[in-house]
Amino acid sequence: MTFKALLVTESAPKTFEHAIVQREQSELPEHDTLIKVQWSSLNYKDALSFSGNKGITRNYPHTPGVDAAGVIEESPLLAKGTEVIVVGFDLGMNTSGGLGEYIRVPSEWVIEKPAGLSLRECMILGTAGFTAGQCVERLLQNGLTPDKGEVLVTGATGGVGSVAVALLAAAGFEVVAASRDPQKAAWLIDLGAKRIIPAEELTEDSGKPMLKGRWAGAVETVGGPTLEVLTRSMQHRGVITFCGMITGMELKTNVFPFILRGLSLIGIDSAECPLPMKKELWQKLAGDWKSDKLEALCREIRLEDTPVALADMAKGKTRGRTVVKI
Repeated sequence: MTFKALLVTESAPKTFEHAIVQREQSELPEHDTLIKVQWSSLNYKDALSFSGNKGITRNYPHTPGVDAAGVIEESPLLAKGTEVIVVGFDLGMNTSGGLGEYIRVPSEWVIEKPAGLSLRECMILGTAGFTAGQCVERLLQNGLTPDKGEVLVTGATGGVGSVAVALLAAAGFEVVAASRDPQKAAWLIDLGAKRIIPAEELTEDSGKPMLKGRWAGAVETVGGPTLEVLTRSMQHRGVITFCGMITGMELKTNVFPFILRGLSLIGIDSAECPLPMKKELWQKLAGDWKSDKLEALCREIRLEDTPVALADMAKGKTRGRTVVKI
C-alpha cells in the first residue's frame, strides 16, 4: 500500500533534495504500531533534518516530522481507530516521521489523545508546546510565583517561546518577551506579554561576575551569550529553564550567581522525557493549562506546503506554530 509523504534524499554528498512522493508502507520501520496520520506540526528539528543535518538524521532518504497525531491502524495495545499522538522520542529523526500519511512506531511512544484537546490542537502544541509546558512546570516546581517579579521569555516569537508566553500569562505572571523582530510585538502582546524588549538588550560584555537582578524567572530558548547574561542577571532565588542553543552551544559563566543568589539553572529534555511524565503533562495542557490562544499561536498549511515552510523556518522567518494537515 502506498501513501503520500515528504521525502528528503541525498542526491550527492552534502546535497539534499526534497519532494512529496508516494512511499510504500513496507518502507516504514518494523515496529508494532501503525498510525494513520491526520495532523503534524513543524519544529526546528524538522528544519534541520530537512536541510540534511546529520546530527539530527544520520541516513537518507528520510521523512521528517517529530510530531504526529492520528488514529490507530494496527496496535498490540489499542483498538483500531483510537485517537493518539506521538511527540518526540526518535520520530522524525532516524525513524520515518509525521510528515507523511502513515508512521510505524513502538507502542511505548504512543499516547492516547488527552480529553480536552482535538488532534489538531495537540499538534498546535506539539513538541514545542510540550517543551514550553515542561519549562513552565519546572519553574513552578522550583517555587516561582507571580508575586516574585517579571518572567523573561527569550526567542519569544519561536514555537517554544510563543507557547511559553501564552502559558505564563494565563498563569498570572508578568511576562517580558525578548524578540529580534519589532513587527511581531503586537502579536506577542496579544498572546499575553506585558512588554517587549529587543533581544539585543540581553547582551553585556563588562565581564562583571554578576549584574543587576532583573528577572524572577526565565524561559530561555536560544542559548549561547544570552544564557550567559541571564545567569548573571537573575534575582535572588531566580530560576531559569532552558532548552535551546540556536546562538551557541557553550556556556561561559561563574559560580557567584549560584552560591550568592541561589540561582537554579534547569535544562529541559523533550524527546526522551519518560512516557509517564509526558502523559501527565499532556493532561495539564489539555485541562487546567489549556490555552485560549491556540489559534492565535498557529497557522495551518498542507503537506504540499511543508518544503517552503521548513526552508523559511531554517532561516528564522516563521513565528509561533505551524500545524500541518496531512
